[in-house]
Amino acid sequence: MILILFTYYCKTFAQVEQMNQLKQIGILLAGWFFIGLGILGLFLPILQGVLFIMIGLAILSSRSQFIKRFLKHLEERYPHHHARMEKLREKLKNWFKKESG
Repeated sequence: MILILFTYYCKTFAQVEQMNQLKQIGILLAGWFFIGLGILGLFLPILQGVLFIMIGLAILSSRSQFIKRFLKHLEERYPHHHARMEKLREKLKNWFKKESG
């Protein structure tokens, strides 16, 4: 009986770990995808380049200390955009919590 429970727990734990890894990869891919779109948007008149870059940075800031420091520098340099970034960051955090919950 204990062996069966242990085996079930190990499978469940392995599945959770695998899902966490997939989530991290998905977040990184989404962040870099938006940054790529933003770079394209800087040259194409159809896309809003700065918006996509900020979305990508907001997504990646949950995983990278370098990007957090960069966003802090931008916050100090452009304080009028800080409130908009905070709203976006909260929306993204809530969205990912709903997805993982």
